[in-house]
Amino acid sequence: MKTVAATGPSATHVSPDDSPPPRHMHESYCQVDLPFASNPQFLEKYTNAHGGIRTGMLMEHLDSLAGSISYKHCLGPGQQLDKDIDKRGFYMVTASVDRLDMLHLLTPYNVKDLRLSGHVIYVGKSSMEVAVRMESLEQGKPIQTMMLGRFTMVCRDAVTHKSRPVSPLILSGPEEKELHAIGEEHKVRKHALQQGSLSKAPPSSTESRILHELFLNYGEGSVFVSDTQSEESFDIPVNGVERVWMEDTKVESLTLMYPQSRNIHSKIFGGYLMRLAYELGYANASLFTQCPLRFLSLDGLTFRLPVPIGSALRLTSTICHTATDEQHRALVNVWVQANVIDSQTGDEQTTNNFYFTWCREDGEGLKRTVVPKTYQEAMQWLEGKRALDLGAEIRGLRANE
Repeated sequence: MKTVAATGPSATHVSPDDSPPPRHMHESYCQVDLPFASNPQFLEKYTNAHGGIRTGMLMEHLDSLAGSISYKHCLGPGQQLDKDIDKRGFYMVTASVDRLDMLHLLTPYNVKDLRLSGHVIYVGKSSMEVAVRMESLEQGKPIQTMMLGRFTMVCRDAVTHKSRPVSPLILSGPEEKELHAIGEEHKVRKHALQQGSLSKAPPSSTESRILHELFLNYGEGSVFVSDTQSEESFDIPVNGVERVWMEDTKVESLTLMYPQSRNIHSKIFGGYLMRLAYELGYANASLFTQCPLRFLSLDGLTFRLPVPIGSALRLTSTICHTATDEQHRALVNVWVQANVIDSQTGDEQTTNNFYFTWCREDGEGLKRTVVPKTYQEAMQWLEGKRALDLGAEIRGLRANE
């Protein structure tokens, strides 16, 4: 695996009282080449059960890449990210992964070398947006963009652990100004989505109507087969569609956190958590649909708390929403919640929430649907629908570009 970083003049240490020096976008550029086609032994480490590439491991690399990019922006090109990074007075954390969209299938029949790359496109006071890209290669040259994503990174003071200013961006040329404008637009939209979250605001009238129609069509006792027969059992399909309570789709795992998965701050590496959540979510989606699926998007990921070494990580995966559209025979949105458990006290806290979407593009349509039973599950069902609707909107915009 080959890592390449932009080069340039070295940067000096910046104290908390100094104004960080401005940087160009290209100065934070990093790339990682993964030689899947040219190195069979390397490919073997990443091969999944179907002969393709383990997407969760690619996510792990993308998180590491985003961290390297953010450190490079703050340290300056030419500086090495060493084990003594804490002595520089700051550290970087992943606040969220706003989106990861898989644009093309990673087919096992025509494996290519891959390149992961990215750079900072937008900077706030103490945060930055990192855009990442995954491309397939032929003879060392990119031929197709396979995945696009955005990470939000935050700079913290190593002593106080409070927010610390990061270097502002120098915008050179119309392309960089356009990228910066996209970053600004993402920030505004992200804030609007947070304010409109169902944990803060009630569902819209349209969403309430859709939810009511769900219960009329698929809720318990919604169908009567004759005047003399009582309400139909929930286990009997409605119009050929099997109904499954949302609570019955839960799948859990419990994993001890070992030091081999630590980051440079001696906490569990965020990319490792992403991989564990992805693989549990995929297993759940596969069991629910009982058909081959391909990854479509990571619709959102928030990091609330670090995961200490020695703790236990409980991952709970739930099928939130299922749908069908013109392009996909099946769409499945899965929520994975990560809770860290203190092995000494038993205290449990939520550290991460992940939202994934998998799809099937051919074959028969999905003959199962998930039905919420409680109000909390109903809100989760609507959040899953929002994620699928947003994904369809983004794919539509890309198709029209």
